[in-house]
Amino acid sequence: MEQSLFIDWVKKYYPALVLRTVETLNEKNQTALTYLFKQLLRKEYSVDGRWSTLTGAYTRVAADVVAMDSSLPLKARDALEKASGEIAKMGMELQLTEKQMSDIDAMIAQNMPEAQIVAKVLADVPRVIEGIFERIELQFLQGLSTGIALTDSGNVGTGIRVNYGYLTANQFGVSVLWSTPTTSVVVDDINRVLTKALNDGNKIIHAYGNTATFNALVASTQFKQQFAFNQGFVGSSIPAPTTDQANKVFRDLWGFDYTKVDRIIKTEKDGTKTNNTPWKDGTIVFTCDDQVGAVVWTRLAEMNRPAKNVSYQTADEYILVSKYHTVRPSFAEFTTSQARVVPIVTNVDRIYTLDTKTVQA
Repeated sequence: MEQSLFIDWVKKYYPALVLRTVETLNEKNQTALTYLFKQLLRKEYSVDGRWSTLTGAYTRVAADVVAMDSSLPLKARDALEKASGEIAKMGMELQLTEKQMSDIDAMIAQNMPEAQIVAKVLADVPRVIEGIFERIELQFLQGLSTGIALTDSGNVGTGIRVNYGYLTANQFGVSVLWSTPTTSVVVDDINRVLTKALNDGNKIIHAYGNTATFNALVASTQFKQQFAFNQGFVGSSIPAPTTDQANKVFRDLWGFDYTKVDRIIKTEKDGTKTNNTPWKDGTIVFTCDDQVGAVVWTRLAEMNRPAKNVSYQTADEYILVSKYHTVRPSFAEFTTSQARVVPIVTNVDRIYTLDTKTVQA
């Protein structure tokens, strides 16, 4: 690896571009796609390069009233389970070909505006940072909706499997499939989940699911009847609620919002791009906390032993971005990103799932 062929531009603009890219991707009100993992997970550094979480079937019990000078009654301690694993590395690289570099040289020779030249030289920097964020989001959405995060299909390299250990008692099916709107009992199904949470001493404050599942909820006769009741409507032909009206009925019934998760994430393998929908279709996830876990990261070996001729920048603490060029096997300028990071859901005892495509006896 050799020093970047455009080192002057790199030294001048590279650090600021990395910082601006991270700040832009961290914005919640941007017009571009946002990252749910950044909203629901905190960052957590791992010294030993492993992630771990304790899962407990915690229950609240009231203290006893006892007489003065009497001993205190011993209560049963809840069981604890520990899940752990090694944090795997992820990364990607993009290159400027010899032809593209010649085009940039031509722009420089023609005294083109500096901003246009820099845009070409550093165009791959935001892309490699976004690539890490996209992989984390894919893992997190898949893991949050199923309890298991996988990286196999669409991944070049080693596949991993992270089991969050969702509690079986907190995973629900429905009485009647929501795909049959005239007979499904969507309100009753959600009420069963809320009753279980209440009995566990938990309060659900968020619900996450895709738009198709929400539409199935709104299309059900039982939900429409609830809407008609809330509106004071009297008649045999119940009107279909608008999206805003349906959202209001949802909030009025259960006291929290339904967040729609319809993310499509592209992966590339052997030159073929594939659209992935990581959220499990038909599943609603109910949470009792604003944050449900952590993005657990550790330092890369290259952070501690940087190559002499490579230009490095760190993005969001855990992403190492590199720029350099090679002569062999090909003459090219590379931009790469690496990270040892994994999204982990930790408070699984306060997460409940409802699979609207599975009937639960």
